[in-house]
Amino acid sequence: MNGTLKAAAAIMLMMVFAVGCTKPNEPNNGGNTNDSIVDHSGTLDGHDFVDLGLPSGTLWATCNVGVDSIGDYGDFFAWGETSPKAEYHWENYKYYNYATNMLTKYCVNDWGTNSGYYGQEDLLVVLEAVDDAATVNWGAGWRTPTCDEWRELRDNCLHEYTTRNGVNGHLFKSPNGNSIFIPVRPSYCDCYGEYWSSSLYIDVPHSAYRFYFTETDYKVSAEDRCKAGLVRPVCSGE
Repeated sequence: MNGTLKAAAAIMLMMVFAVGCTKPNEPNNGGNTNDSIVDHSGTLDGHDFVDLGLPSGTLWATCNVGVDSIGDYGDFFAWGETSPKAEYHWENYKYYNYATNMLTKYCVNDWGTNSGYYGQEDLLVVLEAVDDAATVNWGAGWRTPTCDEWRELRDNCLHEYTTRNGVNGHLFKSPNGNSIFIPVRPSYCDCYGEYWSSSLYIDVPHSAYRFYFTETDYKVSAEDRCKAGLVRPVCSGE
């Protein structure tokens, strides 16, 4: 009998220790969390940002332009436009003259009509505030990240493909313990651009850099400026 009691007590003690090692609210679903919890370092003009401890000091918003919660995709924009629209193509792109077959802004080469989408040379290689969907929609402290800032996010954070609020995406985890969730959007209008940068693709000015990723791939590449893309703002916190 004593041996039996001792064995039972040992089992109970092991159960207590096992329960004590479980963190409150810790998910146990292989990383596919469905909660709405995100890191929050501060707020600017009513929108939250996270400090990921990046070398540049860039602070990343917790959601996309057009929504107020993580897991939602937000609005689609052509590069250099600040309002969403029903269709995305060259004929209705703001900075394209269909009659002359030339771009009218953000041109670093003057190659003429025979080259297609090129026109006047203005040497603008980064979106001006008036053409930045993040700035126009969220306020002067916000802007679309540059190509280098997207690369910095990719190169300085761990990546985990997971779920938030039923939406698939990537959780970018910083060494400082903070993280942001960026949803993977479905294909839209046969346009495969994902998240715009503010940087023009200088070699081919009818394109701009975007950050593209799926479940297994994430990279910076170029896309036609007329295509639809999402915008994840950044700021300096001021």
